[in-house]
Amino acid sequence: MQAVSVILYLILAPFAGALLDGVSRIVSARMQGRKGPPLLQPFYDLLKLFQKQMIAVNSVQMLLNLSYLVFLAIAGSMLFAGADILMCLFILSTADMFLIMAASSDSSPFSSLGASREMMQIMAYEPLTLLLSVGFYLTTGSFHVGDIISRPVSAIVFMPGFLIGFFVITAIKLRKSPFDLSTSHHAHQELVKGLTTEMAGPTFGIMNVAEYYEMILMLGIVALFFLNENWWSWPLAIVMCLLVFFLEILWDNVSARVKWRTMLDSCWIVTLLSAGLNGLILMLIQ
Repeated sequence: MQAVSVILYLILAPFAGALLDGVSRIVSARMQGRKGPPLLQPFYDLLKLFQKQMIAVNSVQMLLNLSYLVFLAIAGSMLFAGADILMCLFILSTADMFLIMAASSDSSPFSSLGASREMMQIMAYEPLTLLLSVGFYLTTGSFHVGDIISRPVSAIVFMPGFLIGFFVITAIKLRKSPFDLSTSHHAHQELVKGLTTEMAGPTFGIMNVAEYYEMILMLGIVALFFLNENWWSWPLAIVMCLLVFFLEILWDNVSARVKWRTMLDSCWIVTLLSAGLNGLILMLIQ
């Protein structure tokens, strides 16, 4: 069963992520009073990118982008296989390092500044990422995803503060306003395209596929808050994932991008007040 879950994730996650990206573009367009692109536009974009000539600013950038993709695939595979969530989150952080190195491997000032902002973003969300694994352990007594989803009661009953904090950092991971500092899916980025400025053709296509893997991985973690041993928790988890994704799109369209210091302060405050207090309560009731 674990092998099947991994295979399904590796095959279907890019398609599911691209479909969600298409939905995101349409919903964003409707919120802005526009018609928007067709649902399958992300697939058309990927096809066009992979048909272009392979052009990279240096020989190592493609390798680093591929490493970013591979580590995201490994992290998601571990999550959907029911493995250790702590190790999954560590591998997710490792993938981010390869992205930063890929952006820093060229001489573009836009990419370099985008890479430095990406490091700031990691500083903003990494404390909550680590606390999240601790929260699941305090709630279920295990870091193992299989144990977390086999409990009689969903983790959200004991971890509402962690979900609030995770919602905030998910906006960073999905590169949505107000935290789209390092790169953006919109045209308002003053850094052109930030850390992806010098990525083009198949190199940029690999970056997009990696983002789709990461999108499904983040939503999979959201699902952990709601899954339990009861069958009805699965459709509930799917509905809640879609709700969280919609709220991220809404937040993206009603907020303006903030400065890096504001992002850092706000994420740490949310981490301290929501996840920190929630974790302290869990420790006291053990």
